[in-house]
Amino acid sequence: MQTSSKSGVLYALTAFTLWAIAPIYFKEMSFVPAQEILAHRVIWSFLLVLALIFILRYSKALVTVLKSPKILAAMLVSTSLIGFNWGTFIWAVQNNQMLSASLGYYINPLISILLGVIFFKEKLDTIRKAAVLLCFCAVVFEIIQFGSLPWIALALSMTFAFYGLIRKKIAVDSFTGMAIETAIMLPFALMYLTLSPSPTSNIFDNSASVNWLLFAAGPVTMAPLMCFAAAANRVSMVTLGFFQYIGPTGMFFLAVFLYDEPLSSEKLTTFVLIWSALAILIFDSIRRLRKVPDAYKNSP
Repeated sequence: MQTSSKSGVLYALTAFTLWAIAPIYFKEMSFVPAQEILAHRVIWSFLLVLALIFILRYSKALVTVLKSPKILAAMLVSTSLIGFNWGTFIWAVQNNQMLSASLGYYINPLISILLGVIFFKEKLDTIRKAAVLLCFCAVVFEIIQFGSLPWIALALSMTFAFYGLIRKKIAVDSFTGMAIETAIMLPFALMYLTLSPSPTSNIFDNSASVNWLLFAAGPVTMAPLMCFAAAANRVSMVTLGFFQYIGPTGMFFLAVFLYDEPLSSEKLTTFVLIWSALAILIFDSIRRLRKVPDAYKNSP
């Protein structure tokens, strides 16, 4: 059990670290339109996940889902959400909005808490109310300071939170879900590449190095997903939750220290409000974890 837990932590660290540095790839691919990278991400992810399903023998689960119209209908919605999320993220990275993308993924856990209250009737205690209130203050502060909604951050956080909600409702494993979602997007990706006037859209006209970079969109998507799936089977979701902040933190440091995105005092104030909210959540999670062993000790 201890070995399993240690390997789970390692898988989790790997998954979230890969997600944290993924913007480097999308930044380097700025010579290719965001929509085109999204199309390649869909195509190569689909082929890779399909191969993995047969290698790991997930085909039975895939057939089961394909026979359920109700689940497939839900996955049409989840596909729209993750497709929009991927496209927005790539566009944000390429257009020097990585700080906004980072903010979005920091906000995501707080949006998920609200969705849990609305859809799963979860109780919102005082500590979590304070965290959500701080998040709300951060958004209001952005509107007052910059005169507009932080739409990139909100789009990323909302789409990913609702995506997680739907996937939790239908309880489809990561590989099966990714196979179906990329399969749904596949015709649109192929159509885009066929009709696009972009000079890199035709892989037969590209150099081998460009094509390898385009193909890398698949592994960039699938590698952290595989590690995350392995981690989820080895550690608790509470433990896994502590690692989710590695991704946006990595994006924040990349944006400020590698790509020199301007971090004004106003923008920093927004982040401080969100970080404060997350610090409250982390404190609350640690408090809850400490209560579990005590409960075991006091049990007959």
